[in-house]
Amino acid sequence: MRGNVQKKEKQPLGRRMAAGGKRFLKNVKRDKALLLIILPVVVHYLVFVYYPMYGNIIAFKKYSAVKGIMGSDWVGFRYFIQFFNSPYFTRVLRNTLLISIFSILWGFPIPILFALMTNDLKHGVYKRVVQAVSYIPYFISTVIICGMLVNFLSPSSGIVNSVIKALGGEPINFLMEPKWFRTVFIASGIWQGFGWSAIVYLAALTGVSQELYEAARVDGASKIQQVIHISIPCILPTVIVTFIMQIGTLMSVGYEKIILLYNPVTLDVADVISSYTYRTGLVEGNYSFGSAVGLFNSAINLLLVIFANKLSRKVSEVSLW
Repeated sequence: MRGNVQKKEKQPLGRRMAAGGKRFLKNVKRDKALLLIILPVVVHYLVFVYYPMYGNIIAFKKYSAVKGIMGSDWVGFRYFIQFFNSPYFTRVLRNTLLISIFSILWGFPIPILFALMTNDLKHGVYKRVVQAVSYIPYFISTVIICGMLVNFLSPSSGIVNSVIKALGGEPINFLMEPKWFRTVFIASGIWQGFGWSAIVYLAALTGVSQELYEAARVDGASKIQQVIHISIPCILPTVIVTFIMQIGTLMSVGYEKIILLYNPVTLDVADVISSYTYRTGLVEGNYSFGSAVGLFNSAINLLLVIFANKLSRKVSEVSLW
């Protein structure tokens, strides 16, 4: 046996490469239908995600549209240092972290709870209606969502303030009060995305064997006990992977809704890294500085994913890689 292993290890490199190539072609031929399905996704990422990364080098250059990317002068870390020394650095970093952290603290458990509750619904039609209604907000345009918020929260004619006045309170101008901006932003984001986020947990719950629940019912376990001791442990790997991916977006608060909702009064609590990048890079035309800020943001997200993945692997032995 040992002699056979040694002979196999001593095969020429060319022969091993040829054997590997044959196995690769065999696997491609076997899975060609699946590969064709995933091909558009791969092309999308190559064209719209990986290829534009080439442009990140302007973060280290004094970009000139006349000279082009390759012809522009190198300036090293000038724009990174300029960002760190900017009076806006502390503000945008603080706002980004506060919005992201509270979005995760409040928004991450809600899809899990919703999936657990929906999974126990017995009436098929009612269950499908509940799921469909919860998915709809995800597909509504951000512009429309912001328009709905403006109407619902209007101090004069909004539904929310109408209820407040009916209960004897004073109307609140939510979108003009800095202390309410983050609450409105986070709550609307949770409402828009919790149904869609619950899909992955519902899919994981469908894979749980019904025999486990039947055995638990025979032993006298209540619904709560079944959820705690069966449902949650079975979907825990999915929860951990999803949480790691959420950590990777900690610094990525989308600028679209921020720009549509903020105003000079709330700017101090609403301005985040992405909106600052948009304002300096695109509006003011400082492309190199905007690229430097965006690259810093992406680098921090990458480090957070690596850290969260390592921590998860040590604690639970579940990780992305």
